[in-house]
Amino acid sequence: MKGRVMNILMVLIFLGAVAFLAFALWVRFAPNDPARWHGDPAAIPDPATPNFARRTVDSPLPADELRARLERAAQAEGAEVLAEEDGLVTWIARTRLMAYPDFVSIRLDRAEDGGTRLTALSRSRFGQSDMGVNAARLDRWLNGL
Repeated sequence: MKGRVMNILMVLIFLGAVAFLAFALWVRFAPNDPARWHGDPAAIPDPATPNFARRTVDSPLPADELRARLERAAQAEGAEVLAEEDGLVTWIARTRLMAYPDFVSIRLDRAEDGGTRLTALSRSRFGQSDMGVNAARLDRWLNGL
């Protein structure tokens, strides 16, 4: 009887490990549709779950220089461009441990004072809470500006 219980336990552990691996692979390789995730950060409504962060910053820097600095900050963290158009770019940034995809959409517009207004939204695709990851990412990217 004890051997049978151990066998069942080992099978359950194995099935749990397979399920975890399958989920981890899905998270890493699931397709990311630009039509769903690329958009104006000022127009995208707040997600239903608290796994996002939003920032608006006015900078005296011209848009080209601001964009170059943002690209360096994003690339330094391994983010990849999902989609871009004039003044708007969306990056896929992945969490460190599980490589969950987060989408960072940033729009650069000319400010009234001649500088640049930056509007950013970072949001998670999976999960209910990001434990502050999206806010921390935006703060890191924007602090160097």
